[in-house]
Amino acid sequence: MSSHHIVRDEQEPALLIANGESCHPELLGQLLEWSPVVVVLDHAIYRVLDLDIKIDVWLGDFDQIQETDFEQVRARQYPLDIVHTPDQDKTDLEKGIDYLIERGFPAVNIIWATGRRADHAITNMTNIVRYKDRIRIVVFDDHSKIFPLVGRFEKWYAAKTPISLIPVGTVTGIRTEGLTYNLHNETLTLGYRTGNSNEAAEDGFVCITAESGDLLIMECWD
Repeated sequence: MSSHHIVRDEQEPALLIANGESCHPELLGQLLEWSPVVVVLDHAIYRVLDLDIKIDVWLGDFDQIQETDFEQVRARQYPLDIVHTPDQDKTDLEKGIDYLIERGFPAVNIIWATGRRADHAITNMTNIVRYKDRIRIVVFDDHSKIFPLVGRFEKWYAAKTPISLIPVGTVTGIRTEGLTYNLHNETLTLGYRTGNSNEAAEDGFVCITAESGDLLIMECWD
């Protein structure tokens, strides 16, 4: 897989590569093509090198990385910004998002953050809500597009497009339009009631709002 250096405009989303399940090469290629910067987290570097992807930043605590590995990566990825983030109170994904916020990126697409270990996948999906007012985040895998609700969400969908509404904790005052099963000032609570496997009722706009809480919107396909 070749370089992503087609775009150099920080108004485009950065690409953050975690270390979960790989996505399809076509999806990876599409995201790389429009990414002004590519950040790879810790041990994912070896898989990225195998794919011959040009990256900009390698970030992590590097607790199991040997000095010879640093030399090899530098040789294959020059120029490369290596960012040591030893803070054990945050996940590598959080550190990567923090890095992009500090450098003024308005948005980030995240891949390889789901699949494999369930604890990592659940943490990665739910932790993104804490950043919703600081940077636009979308998590992609081969079957899902996941992002937090920020303000009023409105988007055109084809009929029967699966859309799930997953609360992180409790979300109140949820109102939707354009879904097969609309919510009218209702509450969803993780583990008790969620909006799983809803869908667009017909070709047209779907609108979603909530009064309080953190809601994940998931566009899903099989």
